[in-house]
Amino acid sequence: MLRKAIMYFILATVVVFTAYFSFVYFATYSEGNRSGELIKFSKKGYVFKTWEGELSQGISGAQIFKFSVMDNEEEVIQQMKDLQGEYVKVTYVERYRTFPWWGETNYYIQEVVKEDSPFKVK
Repeated sequence: MLRKAIMYFILATVVVFTAYFSFVYFATYSEGNRSGELIKFSKKGYVFKTWEGELSQGISGAQIFKFSVMDNEEEVIQQMKDLQGEYVKVTYVERYRTFPWWGETNYYIQEVVKEDSPFKVK
């Protein structure tokens, strides 16, 4: 009887952990676009090196949007490096939770496009 109870407990624990990690891996909270000046993009971390960046959405950095880029997004990483200091529009997904090896934020960039800044006088 005790042996059967232990097996059910282990099975239930495995099912709960599998469900949780599946939810974190696949579920997204929101998706959208943001525009601003790409002021920071770097690879950082103690144990897990992840790509992190910041987008200034206001005058003199009044509003900062922090984001992460997954390692498998090689084209986006290269574009971020090339467009640093430029005004860009990013497409992102927001996740409920994250894994340490994915990044520090819940926002993950999927696409980046250079745009004309509304602050520059022509």
